[in-house]
Amino acid sequence: MTREYVEKHERGYWITGSRVSLDSIVYAFRDGLSPETIAIDCFPTLSLEKVYGAIAYYLAQRDEVDKYLRESEKEYDSLRRSLVAANPEFHQKLLLARRQFQTSGQ
Repeated sequence: MTREYVEKHERGYWITGSRVSLDSIVYAFRDGLSPETIAIDCFPTLSLEKVYGAIAYYLAQRDEVDKYLRESEKEYDSLRRSLVAANPEFHQKLLLARRQFQTSGQ
């Protein structure tokens, strides 16, 4: 019996039966997290089987998924740049608030 762990729809890849994107699993995996850590600490709504299935899918379709991730990153960067350009004062306030938050936590 074959199980499907990943489905592609709405311009993205998703873990079957969940609202978790394959992107999230792949980035955690690339960062060196184990499947157990991903399942328990990052996405407790996913079973360990689904996390392993998602990783196996990624490894089997690596070229296709990596291309999709690169394209998604380009879209994100383009959107971010256009939002910054549309309201640079607001962006500066956000940066200042982030710096203040980071220094207050240290």
